[in-house]
Amino acid sequence: MATTDYIQAWQCIGCGRIEAPQPCIGVCRDRKILMVAKEEYESVCSERDQSRALVASAIAMLQRVARSTPRDGQWERSYRALQDQARDAIARLEGAGSER
Repeated sequence: MATTDYIQAWQCIGCGRIEAPQPCIGVCRDRKILMVAKEEYESVCSERDQSRALVASAIAMLQRVARSTPRDGQWERSYRALQDQARDAIARLEGAGSER
């Protein structure tokens, strides 16, 4: 993951005006803020959305396992089916994770 370059700017705590690289000499009261480039922000948001989708997929698989109740005499068949589904889910998760 690349390091993020921050841009130091000044933002008025009253009106919200933003200036860089130095504070205004007027009546506004400024505070330092850090800003990032739009492309970096959008990249992080995309990675966050991918991570959320991966977590949702993993939760769905875990819920399937937790909520399943095999019929009498069918525990092994159910167990094997859940194993197959888990393997498929892992393969999808690993594939999606390597796309980053």
